[in-house]
Amino acid sequence: MDFGFTLKPEHSIERTLALTEQAEAAGFTYGWLFDSHVLWRDPYPLLTLMARATTTLRLGTCVTNPATREPSVTASALAVLNELSGGRMDLGIGRGDSARRVLGKAPTSMKDLETAVHVIRALVEGRPIEYEGTMLQLPWTSGDRLPVWIAGYGPVALRLTGRIADGAMLQIGDPDLIRWFAGQVRASAAEAGREAGSVKIMAAAPAHVGDLAEARDRVRWFPALVGNHVVDLVSKYDRGDLPEELTRYIEGRRAYDYLHHAEVGSANAEFVSDEVVDRFCVVGSIEDHVAKLTELAAAGVDQFNLYLMNGNEEEQLEIYGRQVIPAVHAALRT
Repeated sequence: MDFGFTLKPEHSIERTLALTEQAEAAGFTYGWLFDSHVLWRDPYPLLTLMARATTTLRLGTCVTNPATREPSVTASALAVLNELSGGRMDLGIGRGDSARRVLGKAPTSMKDLETAVHVIRALVEGRPIEYEGTMLQLPWTSGDRLPVWIAGYGPVALRLTGRIADGAMLQIGDPDLIRWFAGQVRASAAEAGREAGSVKIMAAAPAHVGDLAEARDRVRWFPALVGNHVVDLVSKYDRGDLPEELTRYIEGRRAYDYLHHAEVGSANAEFVSDEVVDRFCVVGSIEDHVAKLTELAAAGVDQFNLYLMNGNEEEQLEIYGRQVIPAVHAALRT
């Protein structure tokens, strides 16, 4: 299983680069940045600096969307980043949540998301493609292949991911739900005639090693964030089409303040129970982390993406690099 990390671009540039370099040295193989340009710093200048500061990390957005960033603009940025990184860029993309909602706008459509994936991938890889009635091509691109990860939990998003993506970005750390989502993705991939294993599964969630009660409080914001997507899903689908374990916990949810999005201690998370935190996140002792991550791997996870935004980030990276990652890899070899 690969290990990735995601930063919320709120740190100084110097600290962002220091964390990136520390993560690469600790054994992480993917580095991601949130893309919500009003709430936090724009990710693309930071990705440029992160690419220059590293040699092996694959880098990308977790996640961008096709509405706040027009697809040909995203393609051009990623093509340049591939040039300067030696082809180490990935695209993480979804319909848009905080990046759209802080503008007073709804997430984009699944149709526009699918179109954007085809356009961005073709342009970065140097292929011509028609977009909105005009043929486009980037004649200068290095042509490196662009892996695409699609974020989403709904039936339509999971089917789309299985049909066209290289990876599924699942913002959750619950092994049972991961199995359900992965099954939907793989069934869609098989129906599309793709080879088994052609779509990788990512579990993206916060993890924090330490006292259980403190760790729970540090990551409680995450199920509240997931709740935004779940509310959107239950407004579109019959609850019978979704896992009960995903929909049941939002019954006590109130309004969500996006100005405190993904924030430790936010009042957005007041409705989230310890039981939900334990299911959705990775918390507790080193042994607890190793056990949970091993279970996620058994559920089909190819990459655990640690949302590194819960405080004490340097210490957490050190613990993961020295103890957790080697122990997980050893457990998976046995």
